[in-house]
Amino acid sequence: MQRTIGLIGLIAAMCAGVAYGKECKSVTFPDQTQVEGTTLTLNGVGLHQATMLKIDAYVAALYVPKSNGDAIAILDSNSPYVLVMQLLRDVGAKDIIKGWNDGFAKNAKAQLNVLKDRIATLNGWMADMKGGQQMTFSFKPGTGVQVKINGTVKGTIQGDDFGKAFLSISLGANAQDKNLKAGLLGGACG
Repeated sequence: MQRTIGLIGLIAAMCAGVAYGKECKSVTFPDQTQVEGTTLTLNGVGLHQATMLKIDAYVAALYVPKSNGDAIAILDSNSPYVLVMQLLRDVGAKDIIKGWNDGFAKNAKAQLNVLKDRIATLNGWMADMKGGQQMTFSFKPGTGVQVKINGTVKGTIQGDDFGKAFLSISLGANAQDKNLKAGLLGGACG
């Protein structure tokens, strides 16, 4: 009997460890999240380092319907996703906007003209961020990308094309940070 109770306790402890998700740079993300009643699974956690000095800027987590290590499959799936970015240091709005603009230019070249007004909307919602604050981008097909800055919903940018272009900044062929991309696809963080 004691042996059975001990085994049950061991199994419960192992399951409890899984429930906490993944950690990187002392930031922990849960295994799952919800988008309007749809459960999404943590695909991976990655670290973005800025400048040539490789300064830790933020840790990001990507949630998708089913874990997948193939960036092209994720981008082409037109499935819901959530991308959470937790800042590790203070970052000015100008630097965030520059990052978005560079990322769109490298990964959505052919669409830039069609996306420019929506990119301008995204940029207009950016603010100076402090270390520990989060930006959350929740994509729902047919609706668009809901942007939440440190817990405050700024709005939704319409279009499945925008949702794909936005995620391509992190997962596209010309992703800004190859280590971040590898982490979001299930590899090591950092």
